[in-house]
Amino acid sequence: MDPLQELLEWATSHGVRLNGIAPERIPGCGIGVLATRNIQADEIVLDVPTNCLRTLSTVPKARLRKLSETSITVHGILAADLTLDRSTKYTPWDNVIPCAADLASMPLTWPAELQALLPPHSRELLAKQQAKFNRDWAAVATAFPDLRAGEGREEYRYAWLLVNSRTFYYLNAALKRRRGITKDDHMALQPVADLFNHGDEGGCHVEFGSDGFAFRATTPYKKGDEVKICYGRHGGDFLLVEYGFVMGENCWDETLLDEVVLERLDERQRERLEDAGFLGRYVLDREAVCHRTQVALRLLCCKVGKWMRFVDGNDDGEASQMAVDTLLLELLREYATKVDDTIEQIRRLEVGEQLQRDILVERWRQIRRLLDTSIESVEQESRT
Repeated sequence: MDPLQELLEWATSHGVRLNGIAPERIPGCGIGVLATRNIQADEIVLDVPTNCLRTLSTVPKARLRKLSETSITVHGILAADLTLDRSTKYTPWDNVIPCAADLASMPLTWPAELQALLPPHSRELLAKQQAKFNRDWAAVATAFPDLRAGEGREEYRYAWLLVNSRTFYYLNAALKRRRGITKDDHMALQPVADLFNHGDEGGCHVEFGSDGFAFRATTPYKKGDEVKICYGRHGGDFLLVEYGFVMGENCWDETLLDEVVLERLDERQRERLEDAGFLGRYVLDREAVCHRTQVALRLLCCKVGKWMRFVDGNDDGEASQMAVDTLLLELLREYATKVDDTIEQIRRLEVGEQLQRDILVERWRQIRRLLDTSIESVEQESRT
């Protein structure tokens, strides 16, 4: 039997209800969810009952007891459960999840040479992710030392990345009782729902209650359309590090300009910005640079007194805007050159897989397009 059909039979036998949708293999996109008929906005297309979820409550008590003696996140516990589970309870579900090779696009699996060439925000996110994984792995290896042998660490990393990229927000009594719980620990795995691909505008609203999850269409779909959900209003760096993909068009995309802004600031200027709460995190999105960037650039263009009046809201900055735009244009062009140089550097490399190098180049190209759009906008403004 086809694994997808087997999953559907298993899921429906456990109370999952599909209404006008079905998972299908989509060329170049793995598995997604397609409309099997015309769907109207506000229709519930999927119900997943609580009894189908894999959560902290479904981890065998003996296993959970061992893990609870360590410092480990719920994320880490669920990954350990996936790694150690030898039962056939979830076999139809397990047969359709991505294999280890499918996760090669996730930067946590990349060689160090490619990780070092990620955009700055991606590197920052990856460092936090790596630290979190290392803590969870240390806890699991302490509780189950046999995993240290052979490919245990790689198997656990595979499971950890599955949990990282396929869980939904969830909270029950067991999670509420757990000491030191944070919002990041409110997670559950659920069948069929984890097959929805991401759309930046979403396509289904996810409702969570004591009975389970309901997925409601927010827009009409025609038969054959792919039905998506929004994983969150995330830029390309987050999507790459946390999910292992980049989008062709992403209305929430953004990039950091810290690399070119901070190197223009001397020590005293950095101190002033830090004291005012404006040091770093200079963001360029699809529309414009952020207010923090405007503050930093004015410190480079204006006298300190005038700059302080702008920071305090006593100067609208109109008189200095032309000078700020001129400097911004220079910095954007400078960063665009760095992006081009980085892309060429990646193309000369032979480390890692071609897929990894391609996705890294594409992420930099996305950033280049953000820069090009902003450069064109600033140039147009300067001509008017």
